[in-house]
Amino acid sequence: MARVNDRLEHMGCTGSERGRRAAGRGRGWAWLVAVTALVPAVGCNIYGRPQRTSAHQATLSANCQGDPATMPAKELAKVTLPPYVIEPPDILLIDALRVVPKPPFRIQSFDSLQLIVEGTLLDQPINGVYVVEPGGLLDLGPSYGKVSVAGKSLEEAQDTVFHHLQSILREPQVSLTLAQAAGQQQIAGEHLVGPDGTINLGTYGSVFVTGMTLEEAKKKIEGHLSSYLDAPLVSVDVYSYNSKVYYVITEGAGQGDNVARFPVTGNETVLDAIAQINGLSKLSSKEIWIARPAPSGVGCDQVLPVDIEAVMRGGATATNYQILPGDRVFIAQDPWIAFNGVIEKITAPFEQVLGVSLLGVQTVQTFNRLPFGFNPNFGGGFCWVAREVYGVEGPEWLVFRAWLLTEAPTWLRDAYGEHGEAFAAWLHDKPLAKAAVRMAMDAVLAWRGAAIAARHGIPWPGVSAPATAEPTIGTR
Repeated sequence: MARVNDRLEHMGCTGSERGRRAAGRGRGWAWLVAVTALVPAVGCNIYGRPQRTSAHQATLSANCQGDPATMPAKELAKVTLPPYVIEPPDILLIDALRVVPKPPFRIQSFDSLQLIVEGTLLDQPINGVYVVEPGGLLDLGPSYGKVSVAGKSLEEAQDTVFHHLQSILREPQVSLTLAQAAGQQQIAGEHLVGPDGTINLGTYGSVFVTGMTLEEAKKKIEGHLSSYLDAPLVSVDVYSYNSKVYYVITEGAGQGDNVARFPVTGNETVLDAIAQINGLSKLSSKEIWIARPAPSGVGCDQVLPVDIEAVMRGGATATNYQILPGDRVFIAQDPWIAFNGVIEKITAPFEQVLGVSLLGVQTVQTFNRLPFGFNPNFGGGFCWVAREVYGVEGPEWLVFRAWLLTEAPTWLRDAYGEHGEAFAAWLHDKPLAKAAVRMAMDAVLAWRGAAIAARHGIPWPGVSAPATAEPTIGTR
């Protein structure tokens, strides 16, 4: 018990708070001390789900006014992240503030020259920035032509422009300076930190910047450029923070876990992380914690349980921890939904087997209910009226049904299929109507009966049964 009290004093809890929180928990504290004593024997890594007792203790500890250096940062008590360390695949924004080539400077293509000439034509002045064209030509305008300045120093290029204009103008006065070297365009802009940890500066080569802060990277880039430029000056900033991230892992209750990756901006909490995934899904429980990895081989991994109901419903900040780079926000699955998923996986194969068996039984029962002498090749129930009129003793009803399925007009076949059964029931006790219908059916049989019987192998007066019958008629 003394060890527990010492721990509470180290965390900054007052005496009254100790008395209130420790009352009635003697056995619980004794158990906790016993478990704590076993930790060195099993190592400091924590695997699996945190127990409810440790989650409750974490909430109590978070409410204590402890040492800020030992307490996890949380809402309303956040910490400032250390200086940003560059890593792949960050994108750096570099601006060239001073890019002056080392003397002796020689003009090359795509250099920008500031050219001012006095004594020009009134409607065609020469005053502005001119870009050296590919091939080293400087275009002075339609009335003055082009001058080759590639490979020359600024003084030599100024004299060349003067002598060229002297043949066109009376007394030209020329001033030529360097406005921007072509190399500055290769330095300025967005630069991706490659897998090898370097950024590409074009003709100036590559510079290794991984593991450096922005200030260190600035000095490293300027030191590299000093081999080519006179006292270079650049500014370096992070355009896209791609290397510092955290993860939100949602258990899928047997349907596959989901892992989402988000960049760290330095201000996120657990509630922000849940908002990034649009809240908790129907598969999730309220059991949430942060798994915080320790540096490789240094210290212990941390598991910080989160009382999400208190955070969302009560506005509590005790366990709404600040997210740090590398954190895993783990959202556990609902145990009942997970159990239901296990049951479904176990029973699914049996359901498929039983479904196929039931389908086979239903098919057999359907054929067993067919009338004696029914040929399935002639289709299902197209026998209501024919059987009611002719009965089943003779072949007339079979021949008439064969005609109806193969040669009758489509509208008659559709009407027969839709209303035939009801019409046959209506004819059952109406002999006059049945006689009228039989006269019409007899006319069809007298016209096509023999041919249809011969085609389908149905016994018929005056028709000998063929050796083989015609292929089947589609079932309905």
